[in-house]
Amino acid sequence: MDPELLGEFADLARALRAQLDWAAQTGAIGVPSAPVVESAPQVAELQPPARAEFAAGPGPAAPARAVGEASPVRNAAAPPAAAAPLVVPADVEGRRARLSVLADEVRACTRCALHAERTQAVFARGTGSAGVCFVGEGPGADEDAQGYPFVGAAGQLLDKMIAAMGLSRDDVYVCNVVKCRPPKNRKPEPDEMAACRPYLEEQIELIQPQVMVALGATAVQGLLGTTEGITRLRGKWKLYRGRFPVLPTFHPAYLLRTPGAKREVWDDLQAVLRQMGRSLPERRR
Repeated sequence: MDPELLGEFADLARALRAQLDWAAQTGAIGVPSAPVVESAPQVAELQPPARAEFAAGPGPAAPARAVGEASPVRNAAAPPAAAAPLVVPADVEGRRARLSVLADEVRACTRCALHAERTQAVFARGTGSAGVCFVGEGPGADEDAQGYPFVGAAGQLLDKMIAAMGLSRDDVYVCNVVKCRPPKNRKPEPDEMAACRPYLEEQIELIQPQVMVALGATAVQGLLGTTEGITRLRGKWKLYRGRFPVLPTFHPAYLLRTPGAKREVWDDLQAVLRQMGRSLPERRR
């Protein structure tokens, strides 16, 4: 057989193996049991978990719960020791404190090769008190310089999208699949996403979002383990770990290149508001 063809088969096999490993480790699964119809009021049948109201103070005490073991890191530069089961503090202040500690861990992380060229790791922005979590791909040059996600041109467009939803920029939670900038803003490699996955998993468990919005194909892959194209996935509700509703949509950077797709994204954002039981804004700005 042609050596070049053999090499292509080997690359395909490695990619398939990485995808299967990713799906097994994330526990991400399919679609809601009933289809979501945008015009129907029964969208809430997805039964999202109660969100953490970080701005409202601690609620009634409840036992802390284990939510599973952190996935092992494959092919990482400095793999961590086996992690204990993740325990989510029952109280709001405890979750806030854990997020702060987790942010410090991310800033010092050397789990994969991306740490070698970063200016700084980029953890998150916002409180999540509005119940929405936006997940992107990874930091760009502006984010690497400032230490916050979505602060460049794409971030400015995301802020306009959030405002159009009638939400405050500071009340939504924004993070990325990987916390360090890939060289030349390339797509993160599977092992790089795997190294960052425990951080993302814990962020989500601590924030307890009512709805998640996956911005672009890489965010969908990082959350759900699928390599299906964003054009086919856009606007179709999925579930993260069988519990958190996720709506894939186009990344703001794509909208900067393709302004005609903004209408589709606005449809998606309206669907997110309906899923949350919120009224649509009277006027889109």
